[in-house]
Amino acid sequence: MGFWAYILHCRGGAFYTGHTDNLPHRIGQHESGTMAGFTADKLPVVLVWSQEFSTRIEALEAERQIKGWSRAKKMALIRGDWARISALAKGKNGPSTSSGRTDEL
Repeated sequence: MGFWAYILHCRGGAFYTGHTDNLPHRIGQHESGTMAGFTADKLPVVLVWSQEFSTRIEALEAERQIKGWSRAKKMALIRGDWARISALAKGKNGPSTSSGRTDEL
């Protein structure tokens, strides 16, 4: 069984990032509006990126990391533009906050 991290492009241009153990089912929930939350009032949604992981923890970590990224970095990921992702990562000042932790008090 695989686990997936994914990005949806929503009405209005917003991106939604999530993870699941059944990608077709979860995307169907988002597309039909039966998935409560962020995407329910932003239909239609389109799956623009997904990656399979071996464990739920890996998929969840990818989701959390991507949620912390800028729009430009998410768009580079969707395009598969690894050089741009790297350049955007190097341009940051200070520690990464994509996990919500900085080890600084």
